[in-house]
Amino acid sequence: MRFTPTAFAGLLLVLLAFVSPWQPAVAAPANGGGKAVRLSEARRATYMAAFEQHVMQTYIQSGLAATALPMDVYREALVGFYNLQRQGQVSGRRQVLTIIDFSRSSRLKRLWVVDVQQQRVLFHTLVAHGKNTGEEFASAFSNQNGSEMSSLGFYVTGNTYQGKHGLSLKLNGQDPGYNTQAASRAVVVHGAEYVCEEFVRQHGRLGRSQGCPALPANQSSAIIQAIKGRTVVYAHAPRGVRYQSSLQQLDPALLAFAQSKGLAEE
Repeated sequence: MRFTPTAFAGLLLVLLAFVSPWQPAVAAPANGGGKAVRLSEARRATYMAAFEQHVMQTYIQSGLAATALPMDVYREALVGFYNLQRQGQVSGRRQVLTIIDFSRSSRLKRLWVVDVQQQRVLFHTLVAHGKNTGEEFASAFSNQNGSEMSSLGFYVTGNTYQGKHGLSLKLNGQDPGYNTQAASRAVVVHGAEYVCEEFVRQHGRLGRSQGCPALPANQSSAIIQAIKGRTVVYAHAPRGVRYQSSLQQLDPALLAFAQSKGLAEE
């Protein structure tokens, strides 16, 4: 039997509905912001089908499928993005999502900057983890001052400033217990000379920071300018590392997505 592209897409959506790790039940609103959202089964099914199709289509159309970013990580990032959008945390002018996949080796490009509105990848590059988070691979994370570890979860970007690493970008952690000490720890986005292919060739791994997601020095300014001012950053946990977030609640994310696409009104 031969499948048309449309039939194949429909089959994939059905399979995604079965393998999706999300649960439809919704508890308290994400991070305590706004009122709780509980969709009816019919609305949830409708919005879910549209959302899963959006995930699959944008994953392919933006070129993410060719960059080794797992689709489930992209999906998790979008759920958090729409939850933060619903809370009013995300800029209406700058629909940008940055994803860091800490399950990948630091030798590999593991940071993506995606224009959600235009459905295209703006940047795909290296990013450092903290000195005490691991050698080649990131394995230990902390929200504590002085830990020199990376932190997991969702952030909203703040303002830029000129620091010892040049142009830098403040981060505001959105996940209590995981990254909410980012500001007091001075965990920021900045460039560093140790984040480059040459360092990897010499040392077998990327250079490490004091917990900051440090970027290649020759790209950092452009990336910071693209993601500053209330855009979303998601640092994905490697397998076996505990991470749970209220920003992964599905119903409010589906509602925000549906409203953004003109599919529903609250």
